[in-house]
Amino acid sequence: MPREFTRAERVADALQRELAVLIREEMGDPRVNFVNITGVDVSRDLAAAKVHVNYVDEREAKERNAGVKVLNGASGFLRTKVAKRMQLRIVPSLKFIYDDTGRRGQELSALIDSALAADKHNAKPSEND
Repeated sequence: MPREFTRAERVADALQRELAVLIREEMGDPRVNFVNITGVDVSRDLAAAKVHVNYVDEREAKERNAGVKVLNGASGFLRTKVAKRMQLRIVPSLKFIYDDTGRRGQELSALIDSALAADKHNAKPSEND
């Protein structure tokens, strides 16, 4: 039996698509260029949404924080645009959060690879070889 999605999940998916288009087309600030929306969490009552973002290109922490600050500053503008584009009785308030799971995953993968290489280099040949 297929899993049924809650209204909050459906709104989150639609909100993610709409925000991606709005940020790309409506915002001219270079600090939000190359923003990627990785996920949206909408509360059960649809009153609030946490929008997880990261950047396609590599940026310093200061630039990333400035971009998230710009997005949070424009959240009212984006919320108004979303209200005009989506048929919702309640449009969630938007809070943008930097999502560094991709970068952390790459760092952990590099650490694992270096540890495996070090183990292979330090391993003594077994007597059976």
